[in-house]
Amino acid sequence: MEFIRRFRAQIIIAILALAVIGVLLVGQQPGGEGAGPAPLAGGQYVEGLVGYPNRFNPLLDANNQVDRDIDRLVFSSLFKFDSYGSPQPDLVEDWGVSATGDVVNITLRQDAVWHDGTPVTTRDVLFTIGLMRLDDSPTPEDLRNLWKTVEVTAFDDYNMQFDLGEAYAPFFDYLDFGILPEHLLAGKDMPAILNGPFNISPVGSGPYRFEELLIEDGRIDGVVLAANEEYYKDGPFIQQIVFRFYDSTAQALEAFRAGEILGIGTVDEASLLDVLAEPGLNVYTGRLPQLTMVLFNLKNDSLPFFQDAEVRRALLTGLNRPWMIAETLHGQGIVADAVILPGSWAYYDAIPSLVFDREDALEALRAADYLIPAEGGAVREKDGVRMAFDLAHPDTPRHAAQAEMIRGYWAELGVQVNLVAVDYETLLAEYLEPRTFEAALVDLDMTGSPDPDPYPFWHQSQATGGQNYAGWDDRRASEYLEKARVSVYSAERIRLYRNFQVHFGRELPALPLYYPVYNYAVSALVQGVSIGSVYDPSDRFNDVNTWFLVAQSGASPTEPSLAQDTPTP
Repeated sequence: MEFIRRFRAQIIIAILALAVIGVLLVGQQPGGEGAGPAPLAGGQYVEGLVGYPNRFNPLLDANNQVDRDIDRLVFSSLFKFDSYGSPQPDLVEDWGVSATGDVVNITLRQDAVWHDGTPVTTRDVLFTIGLMRLDDSPTPEDLRNLWKTVEVTAFDDYNMQFDLGEAYAPFFDYLDFGILPEHLLAGKDMPAILNGPFNISPVGSGPYRFEELLIEDGRIDGVVLAANEEYYKDGPFIQQIVFRFYDSTAQALEAFRAGEILGIGTVDEASLLDVLAEPGLNVYTGRLPQLTMVLFNLKNDSLPFFQDAEVRRALLTGLNRPWMIAETLHGQGIVADAVILPGSWAYYDAIPSLVFDREDALEALRAADYLIPAEGGAVREKDGVRMAFDLAHPDTPRHAAQAEMIRGYWAELGVQVNLVAVDYETLLAEYLEPRTFEAALVDLDMTGSPDPDPYPFWHQSQATGGQNYAGWDDRRASEYLEKARVSVYSAERIRLYRNFQVHFGRELPALPLYYPVYNYAVSALVQGVSIGSVYDPSDRFNDVNTWFLVAQSGASPTEPSLAQDTPTP
C-alpha cells in the first residue's frame, strides 16, 4: 500500500491585500512591551466573516471557509497543529508510534465531554472515521481512500490503535479532523446527516459551544457561541463570540466603523489600505500554505533547454520576483526559495536566495551556448532549437499580470514566451495531468496539510499519473523523500528535508516565485492576539483561549461596548 496525498494543484487562491511593501510583518503582534494587563473572564467579541455559512459540521466544511472558522471553535480533534506545522495534542492525552512506524497508539483525555455533558470516547472517533469511509461521504476521495486502508481498533473507551500497514510519518496530518458525537448522529444515513438539524445547531466539545442563530429577513445573519464551561483545557477568557456575515471586507469595515464588530476575518486586496488606515484596528499577517511557481515539462524532448539546470537557474535569475510581488500582489507575498513552506519545522532557511541579476542570467545562457543568431533575430538558439515555448496560466487578472511580467523579463534574455490563458479546470485536466504543457504558472495549495511531505510533487514515481507534473526524475531527491516519509525520528526527517531542499535549489526543476500571505484585522481592544504561519485561515484561532477583552480594574483594556443598535444576543 502506498499513501499518496493529493493536493489541489488548480489555482484557487484569492490573493490578499493592498499595502505599502514592508508595512506588515509575518507573525506581527501589535502592542507594547512588558507583561501588560492581567486578563479576566468576560466580554463579547464580534467578528465579521466575509461569506456565508452552509453547514456547521466538520465532515462538510471542506469548501466553505466560514464553516471551518466556526467549526474550529465548536469541535475538537485528536490533534491540532501549531504555526510550525508540529502536531499538538487536543483530545489526545498520550500517544506513541511503533519502532517500525506503521502503528500509532493513542489515549484520549478522560475529562473531555460534549457540550451536552456526554463523555467523548473512542466510539465517537470510530463513528467519525466510519462516516469518512462511506462511498457517499462528502470527504475528499483521497482522504476517504486512506481511511479505508487504515485498520482502526478501540481497546476501550479511551485507548485505540491505528494500523497503517506500512510506515507513513505524515499520518498525523490526518488526525486533525473534527470529531462528531456518535450518540446524536448514530443510525442516520449520509443524506440524513447532510440535511439534518445538527448542522444548524451543532454539538461539539471545543472551547466554545453553539448558543443560537441570529436570523434577519429570513436568513442566517449571525451565529452566537458561548464559552464552554466544561472545556477540558484552560477555558477562554472571552465569554461570548459572535460571528456576523458580510459580502466583502469593505462591508465588514463599515460595520467596524459603526461599532458593530471588533474584527474582520479576511482583509482582501481592495480594502487593505483602508483597513491599515483605520484607527484602533490592528492588522495581523501570516504566511498562507500556498506556493506560486513556474513548472517546466522536463520530459518534452523538443525543448531540451528545460533539461539544463544552468538554463533553469538563468531563467529564475532573470525574474525580478520582489517587483512582481509589489506589482501584482501589492507587496503581499514572500519571495520563495524552496518548495517547503517557511515557518515549517522542516524549512531550511540557509538556502541561498537567487537575486535578480539580468547580466548574470545573460552570461549563464551564453555559457550554455544559447546564442542570438548571427544572421539576426531576437531569440536565442542552440543546435537549431530556439528558446521559445508556451506558458500556460490561469485566466485570472493576477495570473495574467504575472505571466505578462515573466514574458517581459525573459524577452530581455532573448527567450520567446507565448502566453496561453485557460481556466483552472482546463489547466489541470488538459495541460498538467496529461503532461501536454510546455511551461505553466501554477499555485500549489497545501491548505490543511501541515506536514511538508513533498513526495507527491517531486518523487520519481509520481511523474506518471501523479502530481509530479514537471516529470522530475531525480534518484537522489527521491531517496530523500522516501526515507523522510517513513522515519519515526523528527531529527532524521529534518536532516533529510534539508538535504532535499539543498538539492532542489541546485537543480531547480521548477522555479519557486512566492508564498502569498493572509491578513486579519482585530480591534486594539482585543488583547492576546497573535498569528504565525497558517495552514488554514481558521488557524488564527489556535490561541483564542488567551484572547481577552476584560482586564483587572485600572488596567487597559476594559470591556468594550458596541454601538447601541447592535443586536444583542
